[in-house]
Formats: sequence, structure tokens, C-alpha cells
Amino acid sequence: MNLILYLIIFIFGTCCGSFLNCVIYRLEKKQSFLWGRSFCPNCHHNLGFFDLIPILSFIFLKGKCRYCGQKISYQYPLVEIATGLLLILIFWHLDFGFGLAFGIWILDFLYLLIISCFLIIIFVYDLKHYIIPDRIIYPAITITFLYRIFENFGFNVSRSLGFSLMAAAGAAAFFFLIYFLSQGKWMGFGDVKLAVFMGLFLGWPVILVGLFSAFFIGAIIGLVLIAFGKKTLKSQVPFGPFLVSGTFIALFWAKNLISWYLNL
Repeated sequence: MNLILYLIIFIFGTCCGSFLNCVIYRLEKKQSFLWGRSFCPNCHHNLGFFDLIPILSFIFLKGKCRYCGQKISYQYPLVEIATGLLLILIFWHLDFGFGLAFGIWILDFLYLLIISCFLIIIFVYDLKHYIIPDRIIYPAITITFLYRIFENFGFNVSRSLGFSLMAAAGAAAFFFLIYFLSQGKWMGFGDVKLAVFMGLFLGWPVILVGLFSAFFIGAIIGLVLIAFGKKTLKSQVPFGPFLVSGTFIALFWAKNLISWYLNL
């Protein structure tokens, strides 16, 4: 039963990933992603049902458009697979159960699903275009802030929200200082906004795990790219994908990492 349930969650996640690919493309083209049928970016032919099955359509079509033969970017199946796996992680991360707490579980699941979708869009968009779109990061900050208030309503709003605001202010100040001193060369202002979101979403002290993970992964990948001649010390590398990766690591494994560190 667990295997079937996880399979259903994964399939649902790949469908969400297919929609996110549409959002990413239409954000760049400044088109609405709420209306209109999906189409091939090359020949603009409307896509049918069998062209839009997550992962499987890419495999059956051998990575090419059915109508014009243009190669389909690997971004599409990779985003679908990543979203499916993320939903499995979210399901595993939350304590699933029926009863009085089931409604809260549903809200938490939907909240993490929405935030994960925002983060996937930011990851891919910043990787491709070196920019974090305001149309994504501002709603993510707003939803997170409101949910932080909602989830603690009637319990201990001031303390929980206070820690989140403290983490957001500290992370944003740190990134803004880098942005200001480098005049935008080392860090973009979009990363400052993403740091605000991370602080609100992760809170204190989990934000430290997220930031450390982001800088650690960024350093490793940067050194690998330099070693293979793909980048130099003066090359621009989008930092948003590393911050997103650090956010997910902190969300799912912060407690284990903090416990491991304290036991060293």
C-alpha cells in the first residue's frame, strides 16, 4: 500500500512539474500561464494529450517534437522527475495520519507543495536567465509570512513569527551587504529577496543550515566548473539554484545535520 501511495504521489508530482515547465517558459515570454493550450516552442503547434504525458511522452517521442522534429530540452523531463521526487520527500517529511490532525496535515502538504513549486521555478529560471522573477518570489514571501501567522494562531504567534522575522532580517542583511559592497557583482538583489523568503520559511536556527548548504554546494560546483574549464574566477554563476538546494536540504534534513554536528 505504501508503494502504491508513493507512486500516486510521484505521478501527481510529475503532472505538477509539467505545469511548472509551462510556467517557466511563459514567464520568459511574458505570457499568461493560466490560459491557452500548450504548444511546441519551435513550430507553435498545439500539443495533444499524448504529447503531454509527463516523462513518458519525452521517452516515446525520443526527445523530439512530433510535428516539427525539433529536439525537446531535457529540462522538461528533469523538472517533472524532480517535482515528483520532491512530493515524495514532502509526504515522507510530514507525519501522515487520519483523525483530528488530518486537516492540518492537508494544509501543511498543500503549503509545502506550493512553496516547492515556487522554488523549482526559481531554480530553473535563475539557472537559465540569471534572474529571480519578482512574480514568483514576492508571492512566495507573502504566502510564507501569512502561513507562519496562521499555523500558530492562538498558540505562540509572537515567538514563532519573531524567530522567522529574525532569520529573514539576518539573512537579508548578510546578502544585502555582499550585494552593496560588490555593487551587484558577487550577488544579485534577487538573492537578497530569496534570503528573506528563506528566513521566513526555515526560521532560526534552521536558516543557518540552509545558507551553509548553499555556500558549500556552490563552492564545490564552482571549483568543479573551474577545474574543467567551464568557468573562471571572474565568471558569473547564478546563486539562486544553490539557495534553493540549501532550502530543501534544511527543510528535510536540518535536524539530522544539526544533531550530527553537535555530536562531533
